[in-house]
Amino acid sequence: MPKMKTKSGAKKRFEITGTGKIKRKHAFKSHILTKKTKKQKRNLTHVDLVDKTDANSVKMLLGLK
Repeated sequence: MPKMKTKSGAKKRFEITGTGKIKRKHAFKSHILTKKTKKQKRNLTHVDLVDKTDANSVKMLLGLK
């Protein structure tokens, strides 16, 4: 049976923590920033965890399941 391939887009966007959770960045922080408030941009900077309902899908993309 061949090896499972990792989706290259997913490996650029997600990172596994030491406890096995998946870190992600917020969307909407790359362009059209002039109309967003300082508070909005500041809150989009922080790293967040992938929700547990989406974790299995992301793990499939990363070749972990």
